[in-house]
Amino acid sequence: MRYLYLVLLLALAAVVFLFKFQNLDSVTVQFLSASLTLPLSLLLLAVYVLGMLTGGTLMSLVRTWVHGAATKPPVNG
Repeated sequence: MRYLYLVLLLALAAVVFLFKFQNLDSVTVQFLSASLTLPLSLLLLAVYVLGMLTGGTLMSLVRTWVHGAATKPPVNG
């Protein structure tokens, strides 16, 4: 089983490197007055990482809201 995981890891790395070398064209991203020129593969990687960070934060926030809405407030007596 260990060798299967190693083969899968190497296959994933090969796909990532193939994607990187096939997308070396530069793209320019503009936001307000700022602009940034970088390879397409790096832009996609940055967007993916930002999506993971913000998506995890958003899901945690929603989970907290749902938990807060589902719990009954304490009875003051």
